[in-house]
Amino acid sequence: MTMNKPAAALDGIKVLDLSRVLAGPWCTQILADLGADVVKIERPGVGDDTRTWGPPFIKDADGNDTDQASYFTSCNRNKRSVTIDMATPDGQALLRQMAAQADIVVENFKTGGLKQYGLDHESLRAANPRLIYCSVTGFGHDGPYAERAGYDLMIQAMTGMMSITGRPDDVPGGGPLRVGVALTDLFTGVYASTAILAALQVRDRTGEGQHIDMALLDVGMAILANQASAFLNTGKAPGRQGNTHPSLAPYQDFPTQDGSMLLAIGNNGQFARFCEAAGHAEWASDARFATNTLRVKHRLVLIPMMEELTRTRTTAAWVALLEDKAVPCGPINDIAQAFDDAQVQARGLKVTLPRDAGDGIASISGVASPLRLSATPPVLRHAPPALGQHTQEVLAEMGIDAARFDALRSAGVV
Repeated sequence: MTMNKPAAALDGIKVLDLSRVLAGPWCTQILADLGADVVKIERPGVGDDTRTWGPPFIKDADGNDTDQASYFTSCNRNKRSVTIDMATPDGQALLRQMAAQADIVVENFKTGGLKQYGLDHESLRAANPRLIYCSVTGFGHDGPYAERAGYDLMIQAMTGMMSITGRPDDVPGGGPLRVGVALTDLFTGVYASTAILAALQVRDRTGEGQHIDMALLDVGMAILANQASAFLNTGKAPGRQGNTHPSLAPYQDFPTQDGSMLLAIGNNGQFARFCEAAGHAEWASDARFATNTLRVKHRLVLIPMMEELTRTRTTAAWVALLEDKAVPCGPINDIAQAFDDAQVQARGLKVTLPRDAGDGIASISGVASPLRLSATPPVLRHAPPALGQHTQEVLAEMGIDAARFDALRSAGVV
């Protein structure tokens, strides 16, 4: 990463971001990191809902809490914030002007919600046929649930994700659980950015934009992956089994002398090397454990034997023992420990951007983009913006002079 501005993959691409909360902003942050100019539209005086989703809150230069929730900063880096009231005719005109000059619009309003403002796909495409318009909704634009609002937790519940997350009902702490982050929102943002990049490629060939209909429900079903495939091809719905894997063994957490560790053994060679290093080479040739299928079948015998053994060393000792044996093994970190990890630090996965918005926040830290392009790497240009930080700047680029800007502000349009 660099604070300079090399040629970026999406240099020259303009994105009008009408989305809020997480799925849409996650998509547009990916585009922004790749160099697109993303203008985030927010309600005057209010802004994106996640600006107030705290605690925790960002600290000011003196270490005191501000009114800026850290949630917002996770998905709004590299964007410019513009406040416009789209409920006003002047606000709608400004947004239509922006859309006419944009390459991409991303929005996550309810189905049909923007039509009353003339900001729906059909209205904007009429003025800009090259526009790529990405809608993010809970359930898509057709079907019996199209009018419903959708949230990540609801989708995790409806798709069955929670039914395969957590411990089985018959063990202490059993029951369905949500994933620790809003997984469906995040994957929807990633899928949406992928679809947008594909649409840009099509536009290069045809000169035409298109509409992208992204639904959290569709994504939630897609990311069930092998678990969905198991059901569709056997007719049997998988259940919760904690940290164990339905198709692999041993592939789970194990107790150690000072806590726990994670073993992720995915083939017979790894199992044989583990057994040799652990002093039980005979396990690898045991007729019950010689193949992965057999180990899965006999896991109730194998796992207690292994747990008795793993308790004899510390987590660090096990990691050291197996590190050069090509046996996947590691600690189960909390997030603080993860950021303290030598490999995480070597990859530069914490980034800090200065912010000069006059609100007392000197800098904001976040996680680096995982996209590593050798010739056109992601660029860091803007810290997550203060509400309306770039309104006058962006409107000036549209040809709106200071007098007109003051009039719009006095009328509450911006």
